[in-house]
Amino acid sequence: MAVKPRALIDPPARERPITRDRDTPAKRAPRPRDPERTSATILAAAVQEFSTKGYSGARVDAIAERAGTNKRMLYHYYGGKDALYVAVLEGAYKKIRFAERKLHLSDRDPEEAIRELVRFTWNYFLNNPEFLSLLGSENLHHAKFLKRSGRIFDLHSPLVAVISEVLQRGVKAGKFRRRIDPVQLYVTIASLVCFYLSNRWTLSTIFRRELMRPEELEAWGKHITDVVLSFVTSQG
Repeated sequence: MAVKPRALIDPPARERPITRDRDTPAKRAPRPRDPERTSATILAAAVQEFSTKGYSGARVDAIAERAGTNKRMLYHYYGGKDALYVAVLEGAYKKIRFAERKLHLSDRDPEEAIRELVRFTWNYFLNNPEFLSLLGSENLHHAKFLKRSGRIFDLHSPLVAVISEVLQRGVKAGKFRRRIDPVQLYVTIASLVCFYLSNRWTLSTIFRRELMRPEELEAWGKHITDVVLSFVTSQG
């Protein structure tokens, strides 16, 4: 019986089929870069860090860790802690102003428009505590970082214009008092909202009344709506 050459029995290694041990993980293909997603992830992590620790307490290392990235990538997208903090502030204001536009206040009856603006503002601050924290932190710095933003005024001027338009329609309809300053009106609404939430712990303690109970929150929301509407509809 003829013996086959060994080369025909055992093919060279380069011709053998490549096998992988079952315990050896497959090498994953590199994930394609997604700049928008990476930037958004870093920004979201920064919101959490700055809103819980303030500007001074926040750390770039911690933000990078929250985002699942590294400082080099963070600096690549935002340039540093200061610029990232400004981006967080701009993003926070952009978010609330965008949500306000969905109210379509100019399409509503003047009284209903003001009522809806008050309800929205109350519920927005209540459901987005990080926004209130960011405002408190930046006020401690006397808006030092917000003043560096080149977009902040443009974000707010449409809101003032819409409130002004609603007030004018209310005056023409004989429902609203004249000469109401739209900025003062919004500051009044925001004050009634923010003071309650910012001081809820001390107020609950000194008055022995749990102000964060659902019934208390609902009552305050109705109260501030009534207060604002009473002012704009009075003929004083």
